[in-house]
Amino acid sequence: MKMGLLRETLSSSKPYLAMVALQFGYAGMYIITMIGMKRGLSHWILVVYRHATATLVIAPFALAFERKIRPKMTRSVFIKVLLLGLLEPVIDQNLYFLGMSITSATYASAIVNVLPALTFVLALIFRLEKVNLKRIHSQAKVVGTVITVTGAMVMTLYKGPIVDILWYSHHTSTTKAATDAAASGQHWLAGTIMILLCTCAWAGYFILQSITVKEYPVELSLTSLVCLAGTVEGGIIAIIMERDPKAWTLGFDSRLLASVYSGVVCSGIAYYAQGAVNRVRGPVFVTAFSPLCMIITAVLGAIVLSEQVHLGSLIGAIIIVVGLYSVVWGKSKDHLLTSEKLVAQELPVFKKSCPDISAETMNAPSKIVIKDTKS
Repeated sequence: MKMGLLRETLSSSKPYLAMVALQFGYAGMYIITMIGMKRGLSHWILVVYRHATATLVIAPFALAFERKIRPKMTRSVFIKVLLLGLLEPVIDQNLYFLGMSITSATYASAIVNVLPALTFVLALIFRLEKVNLKRIHSQAKVVGTVITVTGAMVMTLYKGPIVDILWYSHHTSTTKAATDAAASGQHWLAGTIMILLCTCAWAGYFILQSITVKEYPVELSLTSLVCLAGTVEGGIIAIIMERDPKAWTLGFDSRLLASVYSGVVCSGIAYYAQGAVNRVRGPVFVTAFSPLCMIITAVLGAIVLSEQVHLGSLIGAIIIVVGLYSVVWGKSKDHLLTSEKLVAQELPVFKKSCPDISAETMNAPSKIVIKDTKS
């Protein structure tokens, strides 16, 4: 009995653990790619190498495990794959890296916190999410989304004094950080707009992924195709934007690490995990965990990049976490109610197909007593 309860608990917690683990993966990517771009790595080329790596890693698993269950490729699915490859790998990532390069990794990850709100609105428009304001869990989703956006706005609009969350993080390069901040101040607005546009593209990707994965329910194959599409489409853009052939050269340094790490973890594994969870829990659940990435990135940014952490960022982080838990709680109740409805719909069919089963036995899981109709 205890083992069964433990298995059920582990099974139900898998979506939560997967989404939390991905936020650590994304935070690591932001730091590594920031270091790579400071050493001359072009974000246009990074996107190509990233998804080429992801394709090479994921495609063999798709061929091995989904060969017999892969549905036929239709024109509708093919067009959706091309759009998915354009939305996330090309538009979202290029705009994000461009915005991050003229602001900071911490600031960029903070702005992306509007992702759950945008996804929630789009999910309502495309009827992928239902809201009944008479129910508490629906109210929690709406209120949590508003709180999350509020926290992101606090981080964006209010800086406040610098807080040394790690005693050694700023002493070695405070002057350099201040100089870099002053130099990039004129680009702060442009960077913010780019990051907001990339977030819109990312939200659209999750909505389209939720629709596509129902029509083509093989996550490994879909991930491989999206990464391949992103490689080809991103390659065309990169050839246009980067005319210097030397820019495509990678050495055994942070530029190669950024390409491999982001390709394997944040494209290959992330697309697969997000697709699997998206099919079960929906796009709003998947994006609800993205605010955690900002907090992790802020800590790593202070350690690795010596980025300054302001009081506004800490206050915004606390607000965002409160909103995150509100949305996740509402989504968990949604999933529970959906499961109960499915069970309730199956019971009448069972009773209709077996009319001779006594009503008392419906509540007795151990045995079923059939009435003797001949007597």
